[in-house]
Amino acid sequence: MEKRRLGRTGRMSSILTLGCYAIGFIPQREADEVMELALEHGVNHLDVAPTYGEAELRLRKWMREHRDDFFLACKTRERTREGASAEMSRSLERLGVDHFDLYQLHGLDDLGELEVALGEGGAMEAITAAREEGVVSHVGITSHNPLTALEALRRFDFDTVLFPLNYILLRHAVPENDYRPLLRLAMERGVGIIAMKAFTKQPWQTEERGYQTWYEPWDTQPEIDRALWLALSQGVTTAASAEDPRLFPMMVDAAERYRELSRREQEELVASAAGLRPLFPRG
Repeated sequence: MEKRRLGRTGRMSSILTLGCYAIGFIPQREADEVMELALEHGVNHLDVAPTYGEAELRLRKWMREHRDDFFLACKTRERTREGASAEMSRSLERLGVDHFDLYQLHGLDDLGELEVALGEGGAMEAITAAREEGVVSHVGITSHNPLTALEALRRFDFDTVLFPLNYILLRHAVPENDYRPLLRLAMERGVGIIAMKAFTKQPWQTEERGYQTWYEPWDTQPEIDRALWLALSQGVTTAASAEDPRLFPMMVDAAERYRELSRREQEELVASAAGLRPLFPRG
């Protein structure tokens, strides 16, 4: 699988990241099957969080046996120094590791929360202290709001940024979901760019839900190909897989056959999303 440089971190990440929410709500045996597929096909970037069910525990045996084979990214929704420090320690214990390659402020969508996290006594104090101690190698942010993420990059020298990127958002772009200014700034500053929600079709339209995703995902091979290839054609390093493990094999297949889409192909995809609802802004 193709590897790309994750911005200024200098690390080479596979173009597909395993979003570990997918293994947080299934038995260890099934999680092992997902991890075996990832290892076999060169998926070397893992994104996990303490809020992803039992994902940290599902990864523990894999970290014991294959820690050096993976770029391990974790994150915290805590906004204070005390809270972030405690949550980081718990994640280290559950994963059975002594360091993170990347540690991120998770789901920082609100400017008020940004003020708290970056202010005195905020979560960033705990993360930078951990970086100085060698417990964290790189620092990142994840956000569903590109305006908040933009402001975060202006205020702090983050190494990576993770945000929603798909062609439905492009078709229905408004300031609250238009990721293009954020993408440009990140590229200018050498920030590693990680796409999430690349495989999103639209919000669920019915009460019946066929997958453990909180949105309706693309779920055929041609659809998954197009979704991933468009994201990777815009300059991102890697795209996180969707939250359902049943879709992961198709995403691996799409990544291994990746080709850059032409401008015309991208424009046609964006135009095709006219009848779909964007996932963001919500409400």
